Amino acid sequence: MRVAILGAGAIGPACAALAVSRGHAASLWSPSGAGTRGLDGTLHAEGMLEGTFPITVAASLEEAFAGADVALLTVPAYALPDLLPRIAAAIPKALPLLIAPAASLAPLAFARLRGPGAPVGAMATTPVTGRRTTPDRVRVAAIRAEAEIGAVPAAAASQMAALAESLFGNRWPTVPDALAAAFINTNPIAHAALALGNVTRIEKQESWGQYGLMTPAVCRLMEALGAERDALAARFGHHPPSMAEALHRTNGVPRGPLHEMTAAIERGRGFIAGPTEMATRYVTEDVPYGLAFYLAIAAAIGQPMPVTEGTVAVLETMWGQGLRDNPLLEGLDLAQLPQMLAQPAG
Repeated sequence: MRVAILGAGAIGPACAALAVSRGHAASLWSPSGAGTRGLDGTLHAEGMLEGTFPITVAASLEEAFAGADVALLTVPAYALPDLLPRIAAAIPKALPLLIAPAASLAPLAFARLRGPGAPVGAMATTPVTGRRTTPDRVRVAAIRAEAEIGAVPAAAASQMAALAESLFGNRWPTVPDALAAAFINTNPIAHAALALGNVTRIEKQESWGQYGLMTPAVCRLMEALGAERDALAARFGHHPPSMAEALHRTNGVPRGPLHEMTAAIERGRGFIAGPTEMATRYVTEDVPYGLAFYLAIAAAIGQPMPVTEGTVAVLETMWGQGLRDNPLLEGLDLAQLPQMLAQPAG
């Protein structure tokens, strides 16, 4: 197949290299143009994927979509409100789109912007993890063995799972809908607890290891936030993996008390630096499109989330800014989510 990859930070190029390694062709488009600057059509990968891979650099969305069989969108959640309308206006109606990750009902927001057309895949997380080391080189830190996927409309999940598996080789177990996929990502919970517990280190730009500082106190907050997310998900019939299960799946450490698992992760992976800027996405992205997203859904159905509400309020106070603005939810009647997820209005 030919895949149009939209987003050229680290994950987009890593996904392009992985798809090409499996015999597909990939075009790479950067919303700002900065991500493809310095790329001459060859991408070097190292780490869990080694090799040199030909790619096409697309100067426009129209060029990226030309001849494509499928598209993958992988950008930070805060970029989605401005980007989704641009993509909806340019994408061919018959071209399926995978969104990784499916933060804050982004697949539903996109489907409603585009109107009737091919399904939208809601990936719970990205196919790979990695970082960009030079303009033409990416280090692939991990290729996920499996990750869940839903779809809009919900009935298309199996079709989107087959596309994702063909492209990237991972297994993609299906979940009932895009909301189930959105609940699975534990980053908003872990990152908010870490930021709150280590705000002075962040503010003073100290060097600190995030897994080593997932102390028992921080882990208690993670567990409380996770329990409220799980109770909210259960109102919709969903049961996302627990925080312990998520840590086990991502890092391979034995299941146990969270603080023992995080200590084992640090022993195994070494020092993984925490953020050192107050503008960290751990707060500015993961709260509006994660914790505050949960609160918006909870308010629509009358589900109490006092720990989550308090955590967001304290983070807003300490960061000195509002953290609840989420344009992806504008115009959605959250009380009618199951119906919209099954078949969005076109």
